Amino acid sequence: MNYGTRVSVIIPFYNCSYVHLAIESVLAQSYPDIEIIVVDDGSTLHTEKLLPYSGRIKVLRKANGGTASALNLGITSASGAYFAWLSADDCFHPDKIGRQIAVMLATQTSFNHTAYYYINELGERSSGRISVPFHSKAELIETLMTGCPVNGSTVMVDMNVFKKVGLFNEKLLYTQDYDLWLRILAYYEWSYIEDPLLDYRVHQEMGSIIHSEAQKREIKQVQELHHKSLVRLLRKERRK
Repeated sequence: MNYGTRVSVIIPFYNCSYVHLAIESVLAQSYPDIEIIVVDDGSTLHTEKLLPYSGRIKVLRKANGGTASALNLGITSASGAYFAWLSADDCFHPDKIGRQIAVMLATQTSFNHTAYYYINELGERSSGRISVPFHSKAELIETLMTGCPVNGSTVMVDMNVFKKVGLFNEKLLYTQDYDLWLRILAYYEWSYIEDPLLDYRVHQEMGSIIHSEAQKREIKQVQELHHKSLVRLLRKERRK
């Protein structure tokens, strides 16, 4: 059963030393109706960091299969009406969930994302606001045709969306988020919060640095897959 006000925060976890900080940031949310699901994707390191949260979080364990498979297991096990993703090395700001729920209800949108800050290994802020606002759906489509400015850890999605477009593509190792956002774009309206509500940690062990070349190839693959449908969607928006 999905509860109308509950937000299920899914934290995919694989050998990440920062996972306890991610969990703490969700426990510190001002919004009261939150379920925390940590999906241990076959970790062999840092699993002891989950022990102090017994009873306050749900832990699902599986063989290593990648981020998409971890997110999908979390989503299919969730009881919330909304999905939020938090990478194990990132941190929510205390009012993130509450702000997003308020905006989604006010705008009647099914997908919301926000601006964010970069932080370093020590948790020190290393950037100004990272924000890519859009002023029309056509502008959003054009932006997404060339790249993905949407940070997955800023996203909140109505769970009903997955019934329409499906879950994350587990065959994609690095761009499962980009692919899903493009599928959602064709059917649902988005909203955006220009205030930073996430700290995005940049460090040498993050996958986007270690696998940067493979990620670039996969981005091109996803863009080619969705190009025709995005062109049609853009033409439709421009005729409005």
